[in-house]
Amino acid sequence: MGEVVKRAYKYRFHPTPGQADQLNRTFGCVRKVYNLALDARTRAWAVDRQRSTYVQSSAWLTEWKRTEELAFLNEVSSVPLQQTLRHLQAGFAAFWDKRSRYPRFKSKRKSRASAEYTRSAFRWRDGQLTLAKMDAPLTIVWSRPLPTGAQPSTVTVSRDPAGRWFVSMLVEDPSIAALPPVGAAVGIDAGITSLLTLSTGEKITNPRHERADRRKLAKAQRNLSRKAKDSANRAKARLAVARIHARIADRRRDHLHKLSTRLVRENQTVVIEDLSVRNMLRNHSLARAISDAAWTQLRSMIEYKAAWYGRQVFAVDRWHPSTKTCSACGRINTAMTLGVRVWTCPGCDAVHDRDVNAAKNILAAGLAER
Repeated sequence: MGEVVKRAYKYRFHPTPGQADQLNRTFGCVRKVYNLALDARTRAWAVDRQRSTYVQSSAWLTEWKRTEELAFLNEVSSVPLQQTLRHLQAGFAAFWDKRSRYPRFKSKRKSRASAEYTRSAFRWRDGQLTLAKMDAPLTIVWSRPLPTGAQPSTVTVSRDPAGRWFVSMLVEDPSIAALPPVGAAVGIDAGITSLLTLSTGEKITNPRHERADRRKLAKAQRNLSRKAKDSANRAKARLAVARIHARIADRRRDHLHKLSTRLVRENQTVVIEDLSVRNMLRNHSLARAISDAAWTQLRSMIEYKAAWYGRQVFAVDRWHPSTKTCSACGRINTAMTLGVRVWTCPGCDAVHDRDVNAAKNILAAGLAER
């Protein structure tokens, strides 16, 4: 790999009361500016049928700061406010290119609380990070070291629904380089009973992280539903629910990271199925299990790690009959229901495990398209 990879290192930190107050106000201002700009750009299109630009949005922000009603925007760093306008511009660009839907307004309760600082809005010195408008560095829990000599180019501060604070630092990581080539290739069939089935015949058990804490989560949600709206007890109960969700998500993410790293390191070529997870979630009988499996997140991890380490990833068309095709002779068995887990090919009498056979066909289709 010729160029140095940029990588984000994420850490927890514990702000002082003053830092927490400053960051909470910054999150609110970022959300306010985003919504104001989205509303202004929407109205400008409705009136003049002209696309507004980031430069126009930035000029509007300067005018808003001069008004008495929005003077509080001057109390926080201007950089996160400018960055949220850039994010909105990127959202509109994706919409115009038909890669995403129209940008939506940010909600105080549902949207992610975060703010992005570029190099001019923070100081990195002697391994300590100090943000703009703050007189003391953040107390960061260094769970792993940054690369030697790393200088953050962007810092993103966030607070999750469980009340935990995180800082993500984007740095150039020279330690990431292409791995030595290997001859192995693997096809992957995603499932629910087994999280993944490999063309080698290996089945990776689905940990079902959400189901493991389902009873505890249901109890916390029932407790939340009994609390009076906008009460302090409801806020405490909501935090208890968020902490359970955070525990589930953390365990799931950890497992997927380990699994994706292993697949990329052991194989030169990884072939996956191009599943439409969004459409599959419309099946209310399977939506919960599909969400818990997190196939989309796993695919994303495999793809960016393959790019890091010089591996190849191919996606097979979702309509390819991988399950019904005999991997030995190529005959398609049209009369196969979802409940059939093992079947015998009428053409060559080969006995197939449903998922292993699908993984073998996915691998063959991917290698044929290479």
